[in-house]
Amino acid sequence: MSTDRTDRTGPRATAAALLPLLGGPANVTSVAHCMTRLRVGLLDPARVREEAVRAVPGVLGVVVDDGTYQVVLGPGAVTRVTAAFEELLAGTAAGDLAARGAALRQERGRRNATPLKSALRRVAAVFVPLVPALVGCGVLAGFNGLLVNAGWLPGITPALSVVASAFMALIAVFVGVNTAREFGGTPVLGGAVAAVVVYPGVAKVTAFGVALVPGRGGVLGALAAALLATRVEKACRGRVPDALDVLVTPTVTVLVAGLATLYGLMYAAGAVASAVGTAATWLLTHTGAVAGLLLGGLFLPLVMLGLHQALIPLHTTLIEQQGSTPLLPVLAMAGAGQVGAACAVYVRLRHDTALRATIRSALPAGLLGVGEPLVYGVCLPLGRPFLTACAGGAAGGAFVGFFATLGDGVGATAIGPSGWALFPLLTGSHGLAAAAAVYAGGLLTGYGVGFAATWIAGFPDGPHRTAPEAGAPAPARSSG
Repeated sequence: MSTDRTDRTGPRATAAALLPLLGGPANVTSVAHCMTRLRVGLLDPARVREEAVRAVPGVLGVVVDDGTYQVVLGPGAVTRVTAAFEELLAGTAAGDLAARGAALRQERGRRNATPLKSALRRVAAVFVPLVPALVGCGVLAGFNGLLVNAGWLPGITPALSVVASAFMALIAVFVGVNTAREFGGTPVLGGAVAAVVVYPGVAKVTAFGVALVPGRGGVLGALAAALLATRVEKACRGRVPDALDVLVTPTVTVLVAGLATLYGLMYAAGAVASAVGTAATWLLTHTGAVAGLLLGGLFLPLVMLGLHQALIPLHTTLIEQQGSTPLLPVLAMAGAGQVGAACAVYVRLRHDTALRATIRSALPAGLLGVGEPLVYGVCLPLGRPFLTACAGGAAGGAFVGFFATLGDGVGATAIGPSGWALFPLLTGSHGLAAAAAVYAGGLLTGYGVGFAATWIAGFPDGPHRTAPEAGAPAPARSSG
């Protein structure tokens, strides 16, 4: 029977090619994925044939992080390949493998994770599942804004506004559900308590002589409320008799955490959220070029340390408060620096066919904001190009920040995409066209400076320097 090209290169074919190269079903202890990576827990990492994994069609790179072997496949593709990978594992001793994998991850987590990184990862796990909805609603909001500004389709724009805005109006509930799930509570109870933050009826409640405002505290208030609800629930479970648990525990959890949210957490979280919005706005409008320089230049090192995850709730808070986050377009310049640096490597190392092939395959993803293949497959293993890429990111960030001081601020209505994929989500103080022009100028600046800095300072041994085992970089650590 003939096999068409889709069968040979589709998600199932990719999964089937990867499984034996990762040591076979008996070596796999867990399977998961994020936005771009298939994350596989392995019993014996030494059994992986890494060169062959990198050579599988569709594989953009490989990362090793906290005991998991991460195959970079890109957005969209990773979801389909993960599903096919799990299907191939069906029928194996999955339960035993999962248990062994959980034990291995726990042991390695204790050995490698600091309390700060563990806390940031757990907070990121609350918000990352919300990204697809943020992206979809952000694109619709931008499209609807274009229609409204142009005066087109006035009969449809109100409906589009509802569809685009409904999720953001109730995002606190989703944050509460995810928080309780991540921290070991009952998801629906976390959502129930977090719903207090956005319930319109809180306007009828007066606390300390001041009427409450629905939505005060936003996602930070919802996060705190659900965390408290989880603590209260766990405390009740250990004290309430089993016969009364189903009645008493949910009631006490909602009552205690709900009242604490009304009379304390909403005020505290509201103050923090207001400070975040004020600080971000002041930073870019008063110190734009300097702030952009630092943010764009340091973002990749923050990713390497896993500290970038602290920015996720900040982005979400800004989007909820102001309709967009001005930080993301600046931080996206880090990817532009990587693209420029990789292009310089491609031109200089003409003799290194393997490395040039890696760059050719990874560059389209890099242009669309998926930076891992260029970071871990090209710039980081070579050393200096990673630093010169950071210089390109700093220059691009300074460009965008400089225009913010002139009143031409740029924001993103959702988090997730970057690079050229961020254009549909852009907004700005002077309209989409001005925002797109500033953002494009920042990207071009990042490309240019990243290229020039790498060409001048990225090759300590001259133009004939070769990469160590070109196409096979040493394993690097990341939390992205």
